Amino acid sequence: MTYAHQANHVTLVITHSIQPDRQADYEKWLDDIMPHAASFPGHLGVNVLRPVHGDNAYTILIRFSGLDELYAWLKSDERKALIHDLPAMLSQPEHVEVRPGPAFWFTPTQPGQVKPAKWKQYLLTLGVIFPSTNLVPWFWNQVLPASHGTLWGHLLNDASVVALVVFMWMPLATRVLKQWLMGRKA
Repeated sequence: MTYAHQANHVTLVITHSIQPDRQADYEKWLDDIMPHAASFPGHLGVNVLRPVHGDNAYTILIRFSGLDELYAWLKSDERKALIHDLPAMLSQPEHVEVRPGPAFWFTPTQPGQVKPAKWKQYLLTLGVIFPSTNLVPWFWNQVLPASHGTLWGHLLNDASVVALVVFMWMPLATRVLKQWLMGRKA
């Protein structure tokens, strides 16, 4: 069954605060569980935002094509078996949210933390999109000059920009600028 109101995709946002002496165990656990999630129908990718500046919080963003596919993974016997030993590695209970669409980029990494100010979200998104939408077409025009101004050229440009933003720039930018984004309200 598919829900008519569901977004194009959903993101499971999980925050784990790890005990300092269990970080290596947790990294191994991530290496074990991520391929299992990836094997489920509708899995669209995963990003792991690792702790910075002495923090102990990991934020895992797992995207699925819809709620049905996400819940199939959450309720699976494979996942239940894999999370059995997880609580022993955590310093506090996990925090789990389901977010529709691309809202996950600005999800606070700690429970109770305030979402970044809209102007910060705007500036960071503009800072990632603007150079990408200027450099990618230039690049493809150099590599494939025949693509310039064509429908397939636009598709190639758009697909490249989206891939760069989703898989490289936003995870990197949100990790590097985490203190600025999640700092005091401005």
